[in-house]
Amino acid sequence: MTVASFAAAGVHSGQRLDRLPVSAFHRHMFWLIGAGMFFDGYDLYVGTSVLGATLSTGFSTIDQNAQFVSFTFLGMTIGAVIAGFIGDAFGRRLTYQLNLLIFGFASILAAVAPTIDWLVGARFLMGLGLGAEIVVGYSTLAEFVPPKARGRWLSFMALIVVSGLPVTTLLGSVLIPLLGWRPLFAIAAVGALFVWWMRKSMPESPRWLEAKGRTMEAEALLAKIEADCGGTASLPTLVAHTPARMVTLGDLFHGRLLLRLIVGCVVLVTVNTLLFGFVTWLPTFFVKQGLTLNRSFAYTLLISFAAPLGCAIGAFLSDRLGRKVTIISGSLATIVLGLIYPQLSTPELLVPVGFLLLLAIYVLVALLYGVYTPELFPTDVRLRANGICNMLGRGATIVSPFIVVALFKSYGVMGVTGLMIALLILQIIVVWAWGIEPARRGLEEVNQV
Repeated sequence: MTVASFAAAGVHSGQRLDRLPVSAFHRHMFWLIGAGMFFDGYDLYVGTSVLGATLSTGFSTIDQNAQFVSFTFLGMTIGAVIAGFIGDAFGRRLTYQLNLLIFGFASILAAVAPTIDWLVGARFLMGLGLGAEIVVGYSTLAEFVPPKARGRWLSFMALIVVSGLPVTTLLGSVLIPLLGWRPLFAIAAVGALFVWWMRKSMPESPRWLEAKGRTMEAEALLAKIEADCGGTASLPTLVAHTPARMVTLGDLFHGRLLLRLIVGCVVLVTVNTLLFGFVTWLPTFFVKQGLTLNRSFAYTLLISFAAPLGCAIGAFLSDRLGRKVTIISGSLATIVLGLIYPQLSTPELLVPVGFLLLLAIYVLVALLYGVYTPELFPTDVRLRANGICNMLGRGATIVSPFIVVALFKSYGVMGVTGLMIALLILQIIVVWAWGIEPARRGLEEVNQV
């Protein structure tokens, strides 16, 4: 069957995208999406450097800094679910451009904030864009990359996001003593708006176009992508199949999709709690374990390099071992290291064990943020389902700091790692029982399981 006759019977964008070789087109898409995701990570972590400066200069108080953090995650929680609904209704490209504009202009407002209340309000708007970027970015890339490379590419996207942590740390240490904290937000604004301009040429997802019945547009775009990838002469033969029925939002709350929604929510609640209930508290834990404040920050910076390395390991393993094996193995490694870590008191042991613990956590970050959750759901509801999962995951970050403080006061670091371990055990059970294995399988094939 020729491509033309096949298209006449039905575009079948999933099959046609999945059989393509990885090419310059895919690399172009990766960097267009990745540039925005980098500034998402940058904006997410920039508060760590900024809040210390605003506090030391009297621009803010500790309570106002807590408001800044709380409104960030409140905005991200709302932004994640709104982006899901907009993305499924109006397209990936429009949603992506909209959220870049939101956190780009909000970053300008933050850079010129005359008061801390203004800064908190701007941070809420930034949070809306940040939450949306995470939902749309990973899901959009997943709809373009062939199955044999999808896990690796999505994991490397997570690496780009977490690289925002060392970048903001280094920029903050250089710029804040010289120029104050405002240039950090100005950099975010310029970067986001520049990426918005570059992304004006980014194509819509053919999978989404076909799901919306816009088959002529999907066919024209697919033909161009196939030509960019070297044509169709040497590609595997297309096999016609019965199109899947349209999936609605209501279907998410019944049968197999409900189980997948539960899996997505559990893993994102777990990984968000690991990050913002443990990783961001490391300097405090170090001080309580007997280190000076300066040494605490130095050790935290040293250990933070486990973040990109963990994501790189996740990229290596996700397609080779598969998603479920990597998630369960990473969870078990985190549990073992989480049991050992609270027993240590000397830097000679705290640093290497802490590094390995963060390494295991960031393997999970790469898989759970970037790879697994977008793969769980059909194109019709992918962004809405991913938005709901991210809404609950980000919602956990609103309450987890209070739980962490209570546990730490009563039981020390062991209490905090106990919470982590309980969530990881739940994650292992849920992924083992209800999780699916999407590695090396097309998204349409995954969603027929």
